[in-house]
Amino acid sequence: MASSTDSSTAVDDEVRQLYERYQAAESDAERHAIALSMGKLDGRRHAEIYAALEDE
Repeated sequence: MASSTDSSTAVDDEVRQLYERYQAAESDAERHAIALSMGKLDGRRHAEIYAALEDE
């Protein structure tokens, strides 16, 4: 269980950093690329949740 908490914290940190970059972005293209990265992280988070549920 600790490892899933650790990976969740790492993902949260990545999302926070991407959000800060998104806020500082100077162009729509840059914001779009960052938003895509945020979506990939969100998908990874959901995959981890579903995998944990299957293990229960």
